[in-house]
Amino acid sequence: MRTRSQLYAVKVFEQIERDVKDAPADERTKYGSLALKLPALIRTAGLAQALAFAEARGEAAGKRLLDHIAAVVGENGGRCELLKRVREVELAEYMDLTRRILGALTWYGRFARTILGVELGADEEGVG
Repeated sequence: MRTRSQLYAVKVFEQIERDVKDAPADERTKYGSLALKLPALIRTAGLAQALAFAEARGEAAGKRLLDHIAAVVGENGGRCELLKRVREVELAEYMDLTRRILGALTWYGRFARTILGVELGADEEGVG
C-alpha cells in the first residue's frame, strides 16, 4: 500500500512528463512558477481565492496546472468542478481539500525545479 504522498508523486510526475516537459519554454516557466507560488498564496489568501486567482489569469499554463491538480486530488470534472466544489463545500471538507492540494503542490514544486528547471521568481509577472 502506498501513501497519499507517493500516489501524488507518481501522478504529478506522469502529468509533467506527458504534458509539460516538452511544452514551449515560456509555458513551462509559467506552469512551474505558478506551482511554486501557489502554496504561499493558498496559505495567505485561502484555497478558494488562490485557485480562483490562478483561473482568472486566463493563461494556458495556469489552467493546465489547475486541471492537473483536480485530477490528482480526484476531481474528475477538471478545474471547473474543483473550483465549484471549493466554493461550495463545508468547512471540514474545505480544510481537507486544502491539505490535499498543498500535498500535491509539494510534488509540483519539486518537479518544477528538477524536471522543468524553474526556480521561484522565474516568472515575475506571475503570482506574488
